[in-house]
Parts: sequence; C-alpha cells; structure tokens
Amino acid sequence: MSSSDGEAVEKKRSGVNLGADFSIRAAAAVVLAAASLAIAWAGGFPFLALWFAAGVGIVWEWQRLVGGERVELRVAAGAVALLVASPFALHADGALAGLVVAAGAVATGALAEPGRRFEAGAGVVYAGVLAVGTNLLRASPEYGLAVTLWLFAVVWGTDVMAYIGGRLIGGPKLWPSVSPGKTWSGAVVGAVTSAVFGALVATLFSPSPIKFASMALFGLAISVVSQAGDLFESALKRRAGVKDSSHLIPGHGGLMDRLDGFVVAVALATAIGYMRRTGLWIGSGLFL
Repeated sequence: MSSSDGEAVEKKRSGVNLGADFSIRAAAAVVLAAASLAIAWAGGFPFLALWFAAGVGIVWEWQRLVGGERVELRVAAGAVALLVASPFALHADGALAGLVVAAGAVATGALAEPGRRFEAGAGVVYAGVLAVGTNLLRASPEYGLAVTLWLFAVVWGTDVMAYIGGRLIGGPKLWPSVSPGKTWSGAVVGAVTSAVFGALVATLFSPSPIKFASMALFGLAISVVSQAGDLFESALKRRAGVKDSSHLIPGHGGLMDRLDGFVVAVALATAIGYMRRTGLWIGSGLFL
C-alpha cells in the first residue's frame, strides 16, 4: 500500500478531513486575529493605520485583477484617496470621507483604458468601504470597541464554522460554478453559530443592555451578507482567471481572500448604524 493510499484510509476511518493546509491556515488566522484584536483595543491612529494599509493592499490586488495599463498609477490614486478619507472617518465625518473615496474612484477609473474604467474605479469604492467603514464604527467613544469586537466575532465565526461545518458534514455545494468548495451545510452552520457567538460578545462588551434574540438575528443577517461577499470575490477571481487575489497571507491567499466577507459586513453594519444613530456616532445604532 502506498503512502497516499494509507492517508486515504486513515481519513476514511476518522471521518474528518479539514484539508492539507488547515494547520497553515489556522496559524495565519491566529496571528492575524491577535494583531487585529490588539489594534482594535488600542483604537485611534493604530486602528486607522491598520485599515488604511489593508485598504491599499486591496486596491493593489483589485487593480491587478482588472489588469490593463497604468496599474501602478491607479493604485497610487486609490491609496491617496484612502489616506485622505480615513482621518475624516475616524472623526465621524462619514459624508466627507465618502466624497473623498468617490473622487478617488473617479480619478482611478480615468487612469484606466475605456473598457476597464468602471471596474478600476469600483475597486477604490470597495477598499474605501473597508477603510472608512471600520473607522466610522470604531470612532464611537462608548460603543466603538464593542461594535468592532462583535463584528469580528460574527465574521470570523462565520469563516471558521462554515469551513469546519462544510468539511465535517459535506453535502450539496452552495454555488459550485463559482466556489466549488463551499457547501450549504457549511453556510448554515457558519451563519447560526456565528450569530449566537456574536450576540454573546455583544452582551459581554456592550455598555448598555441589549436584546439577545434581536442581536442574534442581526448577526445572522451580517453572516449571510458576509458569505455573499465571499462568493462575490470568488466570482471576481474566476472572471480574472486566478485562484487567489495574491499570495500575501500563507494559506489564505491575499487580503481580498481574507477580507471579502468582512468588507460587505462592514458596509451593512455602517449603513444600519448610520440610519439608527442617535447623535454623531453610529456605533450605538447597531446594538439592538
């Protein structure tokens, strides 16, 4: 019996196959999570710098996927827009931050050739949602940290439990033509468990009482859109003919691969927080 046959038999006996790269993925995820939590706790400029850097990385990956001419100039234009917009977001001026990102998107699109202008500009908007939205949410003196931790809990919980649930349970694929590894079982497990986990985190860290059931339902919605964001990014990569957006993160690919669901979750959380805010800060509008 060959070594590969032996491995197959062992996997069959155990009934568990988390994938050959699981240990690498797990190690990278732990390092990233620890750094993100520490910087979220610190807030202020370190938090701004983290998400500005992540936004610039996404602009770079996106423009490479779009291809065409003047990629470096397009990345520079997007980076300048995020650099100018981020401080406005940290001071709760979402409207001005959004205008800066929009201007950067137009400038970036203008640098691309006619057939690629919309896609090139859209990449700056996508990265701007991340850089601006995270800072708008964290800016609240009372609720900023709690909201950030809750969002981490829901999105990270979705990623981890959907991966594990899909591997352990298997079954029908969620959207095989776009992302053949994802299953309906994983999606359901990820959504339900992360919604409950997020509500627990919100209960622990919220400065005011929350309704657990309402927060869990909100977390469920965030989980669903985060998984939709994951599929959206997979469709972008498939259209570009690549497996990963880059190779920056061992076992995870690029920043877009790691943050695809988080970007969409931040967009929804920011929009709901803005609509339900009571005063300058939007963080309080998210805790139901």
